[in-house]
Amino acid sequence: MNLIKLPEDRSAKSGDVSRGFAQILFTAFLVCAALYFARAVIEPIAFALVGIALVWPIQKALERRTSKNIALFVTITINLIVIIALASAIVWSVGDVVHWIIANISRFQSAYMQASQWLEGQGIFVTDGMQKYDAGYFVEFLQGVALQLNYLVGFSIVVFVLLTFGLAELVHSGARFNDLAQRTGWDIPAISEDIATKIRKYMLIRSAASLITGLAAFLYTMYLGIDLAIAWGVISFILNFIPYFGSVIAVAFPVLFSAVQFESWQVPVALFGGLYMIKFLIGNYFEPIVASKAFSVSPFVMLVAFFFWSFLWGIPGAFIGLPITIAMITICDHHASTRWIVKLLST
Repeated sequence: MNLIKLPEDRSAKSGDVSRGFAQILFTAFLVCAALYFARAVIEPIAFALVGIALVWPIQKALERRTSKNIALFVTITINLIVIIALASAIVWSVGDVVHWIIANISRFQSAYMQASQWLEGQGIFVTDGMQKYDAGYFVEFLQGVALQLNYLVGFSIVVFVLLTFGLAELVHSGARFNDLAQRTGWDIPAISEDIATKIRKYMLIRSAASLITGLAAFLYTMYLGIDLAIAWGVISFILNFIPYFGSVIAVAFPVLFSAVQFESWQVPVALFGGLYMIKFLIGNYFEPIVASKAFSVSPFVMLVAFFFWSFLWGIPGAFIGLPITIAMITICDHHASTRWIVKLLST
């Protein structure tokens, strides 16, 4: 009798595993759909939470020396200054580039015609023609850039408001976190502190690399006599916060503009070589060496996480996807039943 029931038991267990796997996939699909369709709400909340993780130690340090209200006010003021500085730098640099484009439309037209003629000589024919890129096209392009900059300003305001209320709420949330930890069995304060510490390490490494990249790009473009050297330095600094592809964009745009400015190939080639070497040294040596001491997550996992969050949220996801991934892995590391996920994803 036991020999007859054994296959049935195995079949029942196999069916349970299949149903469990299907439930996990369906749940993951629902979560991804919710993150995608509710991104207008979740994106600023995610940025605000990362901001809280970054500045919370400042507020705690100030609370040891003064009252909680004064510490909160000083921390919020610091946040406001940083957000205004970053948003202003982005708006100014992009605006400077757009104004340069408008002032040098004739150069772009000439470069386009030369490129078209060269391609035709190689047997590749461009069918659009330059008539597509008339003054009206550039006006529409400028309007699109202006809309994106307005969205950035509005997004920054929402993030600042959420961050302000979040910091004010954290002052009185210690008892609630402890009560929640007792009810759920999860040490919420310890998990939050661990996540915040790892996010601060990540942002410190990324900020240092971005600052070095932006400064090097500014000095090198200024040395070669490239227009908009300050703007290219700021853009390189900002885009370096986007892993993998941010550096590619930060190299491509200055090279393209230098080709239009000098109407030759020597300077663009020299600019490409120098900027590529800067990005290569920082991205392949400085960041990995420093980051390997702080994190043990597989680079392949980080790359997949970058694509995943970029797909869900676009540019905001490219900026914040890796900190979110680090937070999720940290949560898994604090529970015995999910610790195998950390081992699977680690180097």
